[in-house]
Amino acid sequence: MVYLNFTDLNEEAQNRLLENSKRDVERKFGDAIRKYVRENHTCFKTMLEEEALRNLYSYTFVFNI
Repeated sequence: MVYLNFTDLNEEAQNRLLENSKRDVERKFGDAIRKYVRENHTCFKTMLEEEALRNLYSYTFVFNI
């Protein structure tokens, strides 16, 4: 069995997975993040990227080799 983590992937695969993760986080937690951003005067885009990176570690990656 081959175990890979996110940093072992090429840049294109990392970008694709990060974009998928951003959409997933926004769908699941978008309202809560927007509320946090309004209350704490931070940037939504930055918060979304940070949460998307955290979310990547909850994924199980399956690859066809």
